[in-house]
Amino acid sequence: MNNTGNGSPVTLKRQLSQMHVWAIAFGCIIGWGSFINPGKKFLPNSGVAGTAIAMILGALVMVIISASYAYMVPKHPESGGEFTFTKYCFGKIPAFICGWFLVAGYLTNVPMNSTAIGMIVDGLDGDANILQWGFHYNIAGFDVYAGTVIFASAILILFGILNILGVKKAGFVQVVLASLLAVSAFTLFVAGLVSAKAKGINMEPIWGFDKAAATAAGATTANIGEFAHVGTQGKLSAILATFAIAPWAFVGFDTIPQAAEEFKFSYKKVMKILVVAIAFGCFVYVSNNTVAAAALENWPDRVMAGDWVLLIAAEELLGTFGKVLIGVGVSCAVLSGIMGFYLASSRLMFAMSRDGYLPKVFGKVDPKHGTPKNAMIFCIIVSLSGPILGREALGWFVDMSAIGASIGYFFTCASTLVTMKRDGDGKLRLKILAWAGVVFSVIFMILQLIPIPGLSGVHFGKESYILLVVWIVLGALFWVWEQSKNKKDLKA
Repeated sequence: MNNTGNGSPVTLKRQLSQMHVWAIAFGCIIGWGSFINPGKKFLPNSGVAGTAIAMILGALVMVIISASYAYMVPKHPESGGEFTFTKYCFGKIPAFICGWFLVAGYLTNVPMNSTAIGMIVDGLDGDANILQWGFHYNIAGFDVYAGTVIFASAILILFGILNILGVKKAGFVQVVLASLLAVSAFTLFVAGLVSAKAKGINMEPIWGFDKAAATAAGATTANIGEFAHVGTQGKLSAILATFAIAPWAFVGFDTIPQAAEEFKFSYKKVMKILVVAIAFGCFVYVSNNTVAAAALENWPDRVMAGDWVLLIAAEELLGTFGKVLIGVGVSCAVLSGIMGFYLASSRLMFAMSRDGYLPKVFGKVDPKHGTPKNAMIFCIIVSLSGPILGREALGWFVDMSAIGASIGYFFTCASTLVTMKRDGDGKLRLKILAWAGVVFSVIFMILQLIPIPGLSGVHFGKESYILLVVWIVLGALFWVWEQSKNKKDLKA
């Protein structure tokens, strides 16, 4: 463990209020995906019905899992969260595996949100294309322009610096962003509820459709029913396609333990904050997806054309104000996601470094601002890959985030079972919830990693498997390097 000059362990300042922590969790849960994925993933893969069922089930599973977090945080109120729990319950190697994949789960969300910045500006500026200037290149069919790279990179650097300058400042900005995000989503929901333009019939096909086959056949909204997901297997695939990425959709509530060392309130309030953040997140996902379909008679055509479906739906309902509303909401979602996941990633790396799992440089705390500056700089550098890789990387980052979160959930629930047995506390209800969390975490990992015949659009894509292998190799190199250094230090 890294120490201060007087031999005391390095710790972080207690500056976060309950509102700060709720804003961090909610802002991390709701990123670009809730505004852009209705047309990109949710509606074609799962439709209105499949997405709503998958998200509600996902939220319930997250509440089940959050019971283990609420139990473990007061036991180990230190930065590191799941990594710290695993270290005390299972030892060094499982702790490193948990921590390293959690870094992937959190850190991939930062470039993921930054990649969406270009999509947001392109959607909001009409035909102006204000970011499409300078050199450009093509990745997986999408042009990446210098203007987009520079603008998104500047935002990443700015918010990284803000995190370095102090968690209290970052927390205030996060509260503002999360509050504006919640207001934007609720306003759009009310508009969809009262407008005569939003109709139930527009939601067909409510279980989604085979986008690849429909696009290849040149299908339109008029004959999209031929490609709709039907029957028990089709509906199950529709639900599981979105349920499988629930760990990504709700990743963010679990960032709360990462900042536990900086709470200035009772740890008994953690469960309430977790549940409220998850509930808010579930509402925004389901509401945005449902409004996007209900407001548009031809949403399948829009999906196949690659249009920003929710933006078009908001304009249909509210005109120019709808476009402004989506602009505010998605900007706050992206920026609050960047802010929150920067905080979670840097605190996790700080904790792993402090305990000798990562190079000591990541465990150094800025003497003026009390933040893990070097870990934050590393996070900024890795995140700059997002604008460079372009928007097609969004799906790859979603998969990496989902597997990282699933592994973190698994170890937290397993750690709860071990701690309950060791300490002789906890009720039967908590034990049942912890076991359920273990089972659901394993199910998530199976759905993500193993192709299951008959279930389309559920498991990783090829590029995601490649990223996974690269991350494992990088982690192995870090582990070998740090362990060899530790042995040399012991000999010396």
